[in-house]
Amino acid sequence: MERQNGKEKGYADIFFLLKCLLLSYVLTAAWLVLLSLLLYKLRLPEQIVSAAVAVIYAAAVFPAGFLAGRRMKNRKFLWGAAVGLAFFGVMVLISLAVNHGIKGIDTRFFSTLVLCTAGGMLGGMLS
Repeated sequence: MERQNGKEKGYADIFFLLKCLLLSYVLTAAWLVLLSLLLYKLRLPEQIVSAAVAVIYAAAVFPAGFLAGRRMKNRKFLWGAAVGLAFFGVMVLISLAVNHGIKGIDTRFFSTLVLCTAGGMLGGMLS
């Protein structure tokens, strides 16, 4: 009986982490739509838009890392980092599907990886 409860708890934790990821993607989509409206109305320069996208990624993963850390209670920063890595991994898979392959890895790839991981880790640490 104990094993079954542990297995069910594991499934519940995975399901919760997936909900955290979904929250991150909803926040990302909403903030990117807002950024696109600002870009359209204010004609923002490319440097500001690139910086804003980086901030959006980190800010969107932060609540997911926070919630994951609060739920898991042990090694909160690792659970937050795991959510950030999962967020980045799904973004990479979607990008590969849309672009039909890797066109080139540039510095934005690694900086986005670090930002997503750090945003989730910070959220987990502060939970």
